Amino acid sequence: MKEKQLAKNTGSLFLFHIAKILFPFIVLPYLTRTMSTEAYGVVAYVKTVMTYMQVIVDFGFTLSATKDIVKAREDRTEMSFVIGDTLLAKLMLGAAGGAGLLILLGSLPLLRENPAYTLLSYGAVLESIFLLDFLFRGLEIMHVITIRFLVMKTISTGLTFCMVKSDADMLWIPVLDILGSLAAVCLVFYEIRKRGILIKCSGFSKAAAIIRESAVFFLSNVASTSFNALSTLVIGIRISATEVAYWSVCMQVMGSIQACYSPISDGVYPEMIRSKDFRIMKKLLRLFVPVVAVGCMIAYLGAEWGMLILGGEKYLVAVPIFRLLIPCLFFGFLSMMFGWPTLGAIGKAKETTVSTVVSVLFHGIMLFVLILADSFSLTNIAIVRSLTDFLLFAVRYLFYRKYRHLFYGI
Repeated sequence: MKEKQLAKNTGSLFLFHIAKILFPFIVLPYLTRTMSTEAYGVVAYVKTVMTYMQVIVDFGFTLSATKDIVKAREDRTEMSFVIGDTLLAKLMLGAAGGAGLLILLGSLPLLRENPAYTLLSYGAVLESIFLLDFLFRGLEIMHVITIRFLVMKTISTGLTFCMVKSDADMLWIPVLDILGSLAAVCLVFYEIRKRGILIKCSGFSKAAAIIRESAVFFLSNVASTSFNALSTLVIGIRISATEVAYWSVCMQVMGSIQACYSPISDGVYPEMIRSKDFRIMKKLLRLFVPVVAVGCMIAYLGAEWGMLILGGEKYLVAVPIFRLLIPCLFFGFLSMMFGWPTLGAIGKAKETTVSTVVSVLFHGIMLFVLILADSFSLTNIAIVRSLTDFLLFAVRYLFYRKYRHLFYGI
């Protein structure tokens, strides 16, 4: 029964992440052809900043609150308080993130030049507070997450084709994201009401306490986000919006491919928490590592063809950059599997976070070195990024070797 439930949840998450791949691939070719590289660079840059804002609002609750829901699923009252306290904590973080965004708005040139677009984009981030993914992950009803995502993206994507025709229509992009997110929120609360789930809150002190408890997960997530986002932010400051566009197209393709890994990791995470049976992880690694390796080869050989389809001829200059990033696809899978599903399952959240922080520090230092050496180019940034992903995997694997005795089935 457990294996069937695991397969069902993994399948739902896989469909969810396939949708996360397909929708950007539908919209990306349209926007890169409809908008100038400068305008698309602004869109990508603001999206990168919103990625940081999203991490602040989520604050690692996808992991920590999911674990709390798993523990409280037999106690409906306790589960109600977990939901309410986490929701209040996210609202507090949303207010803090908004204050931080105003500071960035006055500091970063591309944001300062596009204030309305930036603030509207934060609206969709605030709406995500009410999506409550942690609840459905903890209850292992992943299909709810998939359905609400499909509804949200179908609305925003369909309307994008209708409303965005040129650079002048750029503001419609965040407005349509807000409308799609609103529909998803309505669906989430319908599911909660249908299941008779109540939301109760202990107060601000409890919300502050769970923020402190989730800090280690937050540090890991913000560090992970920095792999992609930090480079984009610095490119926008040091080079130009056009270079941001080239880099962002590469990273969006990379991110979409890596999104295929998440259902595997997310699907096995609750089971690894319960069983700590490393034989499950071994089976997954034996099955998927060869698939990932073949996928990397296909990505390298088909890079030019794929870039032509996604971005058009004006983005072909980014093909060498994309090829230099392909090692990230392989080592990214390994580092994900040896992260929270492995180390996190045996209570080594600190070690998981340390591995990420070490890698990001390396990444940041190397970017700083490139600036000092006057070698800050997309080519060199891509090389640094690939080295960073290898380092992340290496550190996590060493931690696994150190604590492998805590698993069953070794």
